[in-house]
Amino acid sequence: MKRIPWTLLLKRIGGILLGTAIYAFGINYFVIPNELMEGGVTGISLILHYIADISPSITTLLLNIPLFLLGLKVFGGRSMAYTLFGILSLSFFLRVFEVTVEQGWVTPFASREDYFLVTLYAGLSIGVGLGIVFRAGGTTGGVDIIARLFNKWQGWSMGQIMLILDVVIIGSALFFLPREKILYTLVAAFVGSKTIDFITEGSYTARAFTIISNHGEEIAERITLEMDRGVTLFPARGAYSKQEKNVVYCVVARHEVSRLKEIVHEKDPVAFIIIGNVHDVLGEGFRLEKK
Repeated sequence: MKRIPWTLLLKRIGGILLGTAIYAFGINYFVIPNELMEGGVTGISLILHYIADISPSITTLLLNIPLFLLGLKVFGGRSMAYTLFGILSLSFFLRVFEVTVEQGWVTPFASREDYFLVTLYAGLSIGVGLGIVFRAGGTTGGVDIIARLFNKWQGWSMGQIMLILDVVIIGSALFFLPREKILYTLVAAFVGSKTIDFITEGSYTARAFTIISNHGEEIAERITLEMDRGVTLFPARGAYSKQEKNVVYCVVARHEVSRLKEIVHEKDPVAFIIIGNVHDVLGEGFRLEKK
C-alpha cells in the first residue's frame, strides 16, 4: 500500500480542521440563533435541539456512529479514515462554539428584522466550511455515507440521494418552524452550494477553446507564437464533407479570450468555435500544484 506524503497528510488534516471549525461557527453563530435549518445529519441534530434542547454536538456524533460503522464495513478503513476525522472534528468544534456562546465569549448574530442578511452569511459560512473540507479530501459523514452506500448498492446518483434526504430533513421542520424560516433555509442552502462549488472547483476560471477549421495547423502556430499558449491538435474528419482536418484545443485566461478570437477570425472567418468554462487550471502557464 502506497504511503501518503506527510506534507499532503498535514494539508488534508489542516483543511478538515479549518473547514469544520468554520462550518461549526456558522451553525452556532448564524443558524441556531435564528432558528434556521440545515440538511443532513446536522439538520436532524438541529431538529432535536429545537424540540428537546439537546446539544447538536452530541447528537451529530451519535447519529454518525452507526453510519460510520456501516460505511467502514462496506468501504474499508482507508476510505473512511478522513470521514472519521471529519465527524470527530465537527462534533468537537460544534461543542467549542456552543461553549463560547453559552459563556458569552461570542455573541451570536440573532436578527428579528433582516433575515436575508442572516441567510446570506449562514449559507456563506457553511459553504466555505464544507468547501474547504471537501477540497481537503474529507467529509463530515452523515448523508454522504448514505449516498455512497446507495450509489454502490443501487447505482443511484449520489447528488440525487443527498438532495432527496436534505429535502426530507428540511421539510420535516415545517411541523414546528414557520414556513418563512424554511424558505430562508433554502436560500442559505443555495448560497452554500454555490460557495462549495467555488471553493472545490477553484476560484481561477479560464476558457477552453475547441476550434474546428480547415486551417487548424496555421491557427495553432499563431497561438503558440503570439500568445505563448500550449495547443493540442486532434485529427478529425467531417461527417458530411468527409474532409480530413485538425481540431484545435487550447486553454487561455479570461483576459486572453478576445485576442484568441481575433487570431482565429483573421485566419478563418468561418471557423467553428466552442468556448467553455474551465475551473482550477493546473499546469505550466497557469497554476502549478505544490507537492
